[in-house]
Amino acid sequence: MIKENYKNRIIDKKIENYLSAFGAICIEGPKWCGKTWTSSYHCKSEIYLGDPSGNFQNRNLAAMSPSLVLEGETPRLIDEWQEVPPLWDAVRHKVDENPAKGQFILTGSSTPNHKGILHSGAGRIARIKMNTMSLYESGDSTGDISFSDLVNGKFTPKMTGDVDLRKIIEYIVRGGWPASIGLPIESAMMLPKEYIEAILNDDIYRVDGVKRNINKMRLLLCSLARNESTTVTNKTLKNDIKAMDDEDIDTDTIAEYLNIFQRLFIIDNLKPFSAKIRSSVRVKQAEKRHFCDPSLACALLNITPAMLLNDLETLGFLFESLCEHDLKIYAESIGANVYHYQDYHGKEIDAVIELNDGRWCAVEIKLGANQIDSAANNLKAIYKDMEADPKAILPSMMCIICGLSNAAYQREDGIYVIPLTALKD
Repeated sequence: MIKENYKNRIIDKKIENYLSAFGAICIEGPKWCGKTWTSSYHCKSEIYLGDPSGNFQNRNLAAMSPSLVLEGETPRLIDEWQEVPPLWDAVRHKVDENPAKGQFILTGSSTPNHKGILHSGAGRIARIKMNTMSLYESGDSTGDISFSDLVNGKFTPKMTGDVDLRKIIEYIVRGGWPASIGLPIESAMMLPKEYIEAILNDDIYRVDGVKRNINKMRLLLCSLARNESTTVTNKTLKNDIKAMDDEDIDTDTIAEYLNIFQRLFIIDNLKPFSAKIRSSVRVKQAEKRHFCDPSLACALLNITPAMLLNDLETLGFLFESLCEHDLKIYAESIGANVYHYQDYHGKEIDAVIELNDGRWCAVEIKLGANQIDSAANNLKAIYKDMEADPKAILPSMMCIICGLSNAAYQREDGIYVIPLTALKD
């Protein structure tokens, strides 16, 4: 690649840190999110197992003699290593023989079966998860407010400018795919549609060589799209498919398909933040359903920008997905994790960020500025409930991520209001 043309990613710093600490790293994530381009930027030699030239000679060479493809200047990129799973053990063995750091960068857009992999690679090969682009990475956020500074009490109020609702909708429908950035929205919308077709018609079979009912898998993906940003159960997904498509599918099959989607990094659910609060309040353990990129839900349901303008409820769910997608990227850059909170008394927190020192932050997500007061009231009610419980650990920071706010500020009650299009890592 021409490194001068490389568009920096937030994950770059983490990759550099991991290369200085481990013999090899494995960068995983959805296909087309930029793993190969970013890995190529950080490597000094490379081999592409998906290269079809010479009747896939690179892949054939790797299968016959894995050690040969490891030869080259380091860090050496081995792209789509899962095409030849024994390469994992070959890299692990090479790192055992030579304790030097930063020898190999593996990339993968699916997680293979453990069959054929003898060793976990723990301590030798570190895994890094990569996402599609955040709005800051794509150039659609001004970056006026640093997420890292915010959670650590460093904040300066700022007028961030008006936000066009149509632009927010375009960011959702377009997604964070590097190849779509800068394209007209009509062209950008084609990529997530093709992504779905590539997954269904090729990647699902290649992940383990098992033929499955592609029509039922498509129906499940559509059901997930209809239930984006919710905590519906597998049973509810089954009933949704039956009601919308009159197709019967059992919950065991749904669980199997969801596992495949997870291994292909298509879905990226938010886990519940329960025990971490250490409160006596009983909380639900359901994950919040998310695709790896909100544009996939739009593609599956054939949603256009005009349709979202006339369906604010669906837009609200998809905006929540967009925010939580970006929050994950910003949080992971400082070693934090993102969860959601939902108890049996009807109290919810859209996103919970747990910092690596044990502190946690409560985040509500609202599209319109007219919803800020209700979001703040919800946060304060949950805080009051926890405050009355001596077992609870209170949030160190509370904020509202808003779509259409024109300023970043702190309310009199101490709650921050931050426009999504002003946020960065």
